[in-house]
Order: sequence, then C-alpha cells, then structure tokens
Amino acid sequence: MGENDSSGNDLKEIMIMSDFQPQIIAFCCTNCVSAAANVADGMKKTLPDNVRLIQVPCTGRIEVLHLLKPFEEGADGVYVAGCQEDSCRFISGITKATKRVDHVKRILDALDIEPERIGVFNLSAAQGQKFVDVAYEMTERVKKLGPVTAKVKL
Repeated sequence: MGENDSSGNDLKEIMIMSDFQPQIIAFCCTNCVSAAANVADGMKKTLPDNVRLIQVPCTGRIEVLHLLKPFEEGADGVYVAGCQEDSCRFISGITKATKRVDHVKRILDALDIEPERIGVFNLSAAQGQKFVDVAYEMTERVKKLGPVTAKVKL
C-alpha cells in the first residue's frame, strides 16, 4: 500500500459513524408539548434514548445561552418543541423561541458548527405521533452530520 492510501482511516471513520448516537437536548413547552408526550405515551410510542427532554414553562423564556449551553457540554444537537403560534398561552412564546433559534444558527455557523444541529418545531397538545417523529427526525439529521468537532465556550 502506498503512503497516501487512507482506506484504513476511511473504514475506521465509517465504523465510528455507524455507531454514533448523537446526544440531543429538547427544550419542551410544559403546556402543549407535555400533553403531546402524554398522547404519545398512550399510543405506546417512545422517544429515542439519546434525546433528553427539558421542560420549560414557555419556549419564549429560553434564551440564546440556554440553547448554546448544551453544545458547550457536549451535545450534538438541540431543538425547541413549542406550541402552535395561535395557541401559546403567553401569546408569543414560540415566536420568540424561533427568533432565538435563528440567532443561534448564525452563531453556530460562525463557529464552524452546522446550523442544522438546532431546530424548532410547533406542536399541538394532540400531536403525540409528531412529538415522537420530531425526536427521530432530529436524531437522524444530527447522526448524518456526525459528532460536533468544534468547541463551544461560553
């Protein structure tokens, strides 16, 4: 084998990636999303083991630093699951959260971290299946990206 043959390294990288289970943090609205989680539970649907839920009173209370902190602590992805825009008890919670997620995407991009590692999803209390689908969607999206290689320091 030649000096420039990297097939051994490529195979090793593929093996690592196939075993990669991204750590994902989900900030979830207590009002709508908790009800959706209960619906999912009643349907015997479960979230992937790699997704950790953090319940918040309203997604509008999540600040940019809250969204960046999981990346500093080693998470590979973050998402916000909140109410539909017209059903937020606090009027504009999901709108505020969406703006903050967009801001974090720009910060991640500036840090050479893929902005696709963060997302925001709107759910109603009755959408148990969508609640589960979102967790799997984020897992697959982040799994394709691989582990975060850049460091986030706050």
